[in-house]
Amino acid sequence: MNIFDRKAYLVGGGIGSLAAAAFMIRDGGMPGENITIYEANSKLGGSLDGAGNAEDGYSMRGGRMLTTDNYECTWDLFKTIPSLTDPQQSIFDETIAFNKRMKAHSKARLVDRNRSIVDVESMGFTMTDRLELLKLTEASEERLGTSVITDWLSPEFFTNKFWYMWQTTFAFQPWHSAVEFKRYLHRFMKEFSRIETLAGVKRTVYNQYDSLVRPLVAWLEAENVNFQNESTVTDFEFQANTASHTVVGIKLHQSGLQKTISVRKVDLVFFQNGSMTDASSVGSMTEAPKRLTKADSGGWTLWEKLAEGRPEFGNPAPFNNSIPESYWHSFTVTLKDTAFFDKMQAFSGNEAGTGGLVTLKDSNWLMSVVLYHQPHFIGQPTDVQILWGYALHPDRIGNYVAKPMSDCSGEEILRELCGHLNFDMETTFAHANCIPCRMPYITSMFMPRARSDRPLPVPKNSRNLAFVSQFVEVPEDVVFTVEYSVRAAQMAVYELLEIDREVPAILHHDKSLKVNFDAVIKAFN
Repeated sequence: MNIFDRKAYLVGGGIGSLAAAAFMIRDGGMPGENITIYEANSKLGGSLDGAGNAEDGYSMRGGRMLTTDNYECTWDLFKTIPSLTDPQQSIFDETIAFNKRMKAHSKARLVDRNRSIVDVESMGFTMTDRLELLKLTEASEERLGTSVITDWLSPEFFTNKFWYMWQTTFAFQPWHSAVEFKRYLHRFMKEFSRIETLAGVKRTVYNQYDSLVRPLVAWLEAENVNFQNESTVTDFEFQANTASHTVVGIKLHQSGLQKTISVRKVDLVFFQNGSMTDASSVGSMTEAPKRLTKADSGGWTLWEKLAEGRPEFGNPAPFNNSIPESYWHSFTVTLKDTAFFDKMQAFSGNEAGTGGLVTLKDSNWLMSVVLYHQPHFIGQPTDVQILWGYALHPDRIGNYVAKPMSDCSGEEILRELCGHLNFDMETTFAHANCIPCRMPYITSMFMPRARSDRPLPVPKNSRNLAFVSQFVEVPEDVVFTVEYSVRAAQMAVYELLEIDREVPAILHHDKSLKVNFDAVIKAFN
């Protein structure tokens, strides 16, 4: 089939679909005008979001950790996507140059209840901790099965300094999948020996929407990719009476009308199954976010429909059936003066952009905050600063505000933060706008699951349908990363288009003698 005659339809406008479109054009030679992306919302980027202004307040659901020691497929892509500010420079080169100027080296990774910076040179392991961690790390995924982290580590492990730092860096909970935890330990073993400084963490110049999504969308637009926002795909039609799976139609709701798009057998369909930010809601300085559920958004509906009777399409139930185990809250603070940044920089010893997460380890909410390099948004005024934070236990009563974070307004979250840092609320946040965000499925990818619960990027017997998301099975790689979505997209595109180019291999730092030696030294320090 001539590549110029094939068409591709991508359901979902997140980084997975955007990357797939780019790989089809760059490596598959497909004309951009033959590619259509359907997105239910008015904005592209999916979970890589960032929006707002100085007057109404900025908001972003998350802040992603990047590394240049991993993320092989992500950087393979962004080495060929030009910067918005300097078209002669790639996003990769722009990011590398920025991180050479703004080197991460946290001096206040953990802070205790006495507002004292915790000495984290030692991880605080006991011999039992070391032996249990080694046993989990060396266990096969078949043996780990659907077990959870607490099945392998004793209760005392979850009080050591390593756990506080690893947990808050990657957002793990003790009840999450032991398989995913093991994968992180291997994939990021190079970070094990420097977890207390976050020296391996790289940041984009701005938030990831401005730094990654916007330039990628601009490149795709220049290639004439067709974007259909506010278009909700409700079902796929499959060729009848065959053992294989071939999509022949796409049903969608668009502009108040129900439509069906005919799909030929030679055309391709990419589907972003599931969403970690489904049913998200935001609050304000005076109101807590609404408690939305799966029923309020419908982001899981299509995957549930497709998976029924088709086991090779996975099983979404393990990921979306327990909001209390998969949700947490974040908050974005727009500041009109420098009071908080001045106090935090003096307290932590880190200039904004060099410290990474500061975790209040004795916070009932397990709250962390980060001071990004400013500006954090394109077009952000010079007299405005952006603070971001999150809490892993929003269901618990605060230490200084007598209610769960889930029920707190932005003003109450700032009061809790000031209580932990012994800052005066009225002078520190006199000109602040805090927008809290509730994300009921934000760590749903970490929920215990069987291997068969996640479909392959190109499922068995699929002829023209691929799955591209955080909920597919990519051996050895780790979910909750930009890399996972981009790698899944690259794998799917290369397989369906039969591209004669290798997907960049995962760099096995865990096989390096030096990395292993450094990890042992750190574990026994």
